[in-house]
Amino acid sequence: MQDGEEDLSLGDVFTEPPRPPTPPPTFATYTRNTLPDLKIRLVGSHPLWAHHLWNAALAFASYIDSNPEIVRNRCILELGAGGGLPGLVAAQNGAKKVVLTDYPEAVLIDNLEFNVRQNLSLDEQDRIETQGYIWGQPINNIMQALPKDASTGFHLIILSDLIFNHSQHDALLKTCDMCLASRTPSDNTSIAPCVLVFYSHHRPHLADRDLGFFRKARGAGWVCEEIVTRKYPPMFPEDPGEEEVRATVHGWRMTRGDVRSLSH
Repeated sequence: MQDGEEDLSLGDVFTEPPRPPTPPPTFATYTRNTLPDLKIRLVGSHPLWAHHLWNAALAFASYIDSNPEIVRNRCILELGAGGGLPGLVAAQNGAKKVVLTDYPEAVLIDNLEFNVRQNLSLDEQDRIETQGYIWGQPINNIMQALPKDASTGFHLIILSDLIFNHSQHDALLKTCDMCLASRTPSDNTSIAPCVLVFYSHHRPHLADRDLGFFRKARGAGWVCEEIVTRKYPPMFPEDPGEEEVRATVHGWRMTRGDVRSLSH
């Protein structure tokens, strides 16, 4: 090509515009009255909403701190953990084993592992594990994380602000059914194995679709009952819909069949 002619090489014609850099991680603090605060790192941005510390996670953590017997000496599974706050609080309150899971993407799992290292003692870290997991898929790796004396399943499954994913209700229920322990006469606790589901109606016009999760659960034989409500500033103040609805966190307990928890 002669000097002065415009370079029309294909490399220039089809060069992609530069992508904006990923925002840096942010931190949010879970403040407690008597126990040490937890500083949770959140990924800078993510399409699965892992870059927020949701009100449901704060309410969940507070509920565990107020009712430590629901996790003490028990095996806990958190699905869609995000920053992992409820699971971390479970470990601090004496859980035998905690498995934190989220979508199998390095940035999410690495962030969970960071929060474990930064917030838990070495003894607590020995009792917690992080894994990538897609809801509804085989649970072999999750079950292998259980201690040998608890190989039948998890005593508590944590679902924190997940049911707004309406297309994933069936997959979530499938995983819960596969992973939850059965209650046996040898259980050393009066608390039945259960799934705790904390959420807010972030889109009030879709509240009925959120609640469709529990209709499906009841249809599959689960007993579902609301056990707590808490008020927080709404996550997204400028969003449409009644603010009172968006500011409320609901906590539900799900148990199998007619076996009900005897606690709270």
